[in-house]
Parts: sequence; structure tokens; C-alpha cells
Amino acid sequence: MNIIEKGACIGKGTRISYFSHVLASAVIGDECVLGQNVFVGNHVKIGNKCKIQNNVSLFEGVELEDYVFCGPSMVFTNVINPRCKFPQNDARFYKKTLIKEGASIGANATIVCGNTLGMHCFIGSGAVVTKDVPDYAMIIGVPGRQSGWMSEGGEKLIFDSRGKAVCKKSNTVYELTDGRVTRVS
Repeated sequence: MNIIEKGACIGKGTRISYFSHVLASAVIGDECVLGQNVFVGNHVKIGNKCKIQNNVSLFEGVELEDYVFCGPSMVFTNVINPRCKFPQNDARFYKKTLIKEGASIGANATIVCGNTLGMHCFIGSGAVVTKDVPDYAMIIGVPGRQSGWMSEGGEKLIFDSRGKAVCKKSNTVYELTDGRVTRVS
């Protein structure tokens, strides 16, 4: 059984598995897939064609753009320094977390609130993200550190001496300039 509160906006073709709970002011885009035991809080925005695996909670302050993948049991936080004795349970305490288009977050990773994950970045399983992540960056470890670059298609990018790399999956060309990756063609 799911609980979809009155007022929640669920896009066309979106599927929500058992034991999930979507609060009243949540917005979920078209053709998303939410696994079992997913919680979507108030004012959370989920773009189109996102896939959220089992046991993920998206608390107020989290926004996913299109094509975001959230692996099983990964964690979003929304308060920097939670304390039971001094509750911080309203929006003025919540830090915004933005996950940009095409980002992938591995199983059991933790995204500390107040950070932005760049387009098509790749967060490895179990990583703990404590700062902003650039577009196309690959992050691993605790705390998370950059270990390379990933293409939009999910291939590790190997740059030549001119700062160019080609994704073997899509034949897309990328360029690395001043520590930033851009898609060339």
C-alpha cells in the first residue's frame, strides 16, 4: 500500500512501488520510477524520467532535475547539525540540495545537504559527498573525493595531451579545460 497525499503532483507514466509515501506538496515529473519504501517530502521536486531505487528518502530541500538515478538506500540530509533537544523541523532550517540532469548516485551514498551535484556526475556506492560536485566528475570514498571524469553515457573519460576524450559508448567528444569538462560534440 502507498500513501499519496492529496495535492501531490505525479506526472504521466510515473510508477510508484509499494510502501512509498508522497507528501501533499511534492512534484514528481513524467515517466519516473520510484522503488519500494520511497519517501518524498513536501516541496520536493523530481524531474522527468528519474529512477529512485528502494529505501530512499527525499526530504524537503531536495530537487532532482531530469534523468537522475538514486541507488538503493542512498541518503539525502536536509539539516547540517540536527539535534533532538533543539528541533529544526521547518523549512527555515533546511539546506537546498540540487542534483542536476543525468547525475547518478550509487547505493548507500550520502549527500550532505546544501550541495549541488553537477550534470552527469557519478557518485560511487558508499561515498559521502560534503561539497559541490562538478559536471561529469566521478566521486568515491569517505569523505568523497574526485577520482576522474565520466561521460554522459557512463563511461570513464581518459583525456589525451590536448585535453580531449571520446566516450566509447556514444562517440561523444569531451574537452577538459581549466579543471572543467564540457561536451564538444
